[in-house]
Amino acid sequence: MAPPHRRSPLLAFLVLVVCPTALLTVYFTVPLGSFGPEHPVLSWTVFLVFLTALAALLVHQIALIMRESDQGLPGLAILAVSILTLVAFSAAYFVLARRPGEFSGLQTRLDALYFTVVTMATVGYGDIVATGQSSRVVVVVQIVYTLVFLAAGFTALGQRARRRIGSGRHADDRSGHG
Repeated sequence: MAPPHRRSPLLAFLVLVVCPTALLTVYFTVPLGSFGPEHPVLSWTVFLVFLTALAALLVHQIALIMRESDQGLPGLAILAVSILTLVAFSAAYFVLARRPGEFSGLQTRLDALYFTVVTMATVGYGDIVATGQSSRVVVVVQIVYTLVFLAAGFTALGQRARRRIGSGRHADDRSGHG
């Protein structure tokens, strides 16, 4: 059995540190004035197209894992898509909060990011509340998206890790080590 090839530590650093830092920098600095109550069709279209693209990328990565393919870097890709998902929902909540009556307690981009993480973690502190119908729709979409796509991605990664750990043990047993 051929030894598993090692991934570049530089690539892992880029995805684990540089990518989240860059995405959060973009999130906190890019103007979002083209979106919101003044441009609802554009806002909803961009949001739904972006989520659909992220879901398709996740499904593709899950398929690679399930086929036990060595193609790509599904672990890093799923992590990157998860971070993009956080940013997408945070931006959506921040933009929605500009419309009166959509949120109670959401004023800043940090509030929106905090609300997204709390919702994704299913903690629900209650200090920020979706009060409008549009914001509640987005919260429901985020919960379903998290349960279906992100949970499936991380479950597939866990199964892959167990298979690889198990195959490593079997290789050790056959070679007399372990």
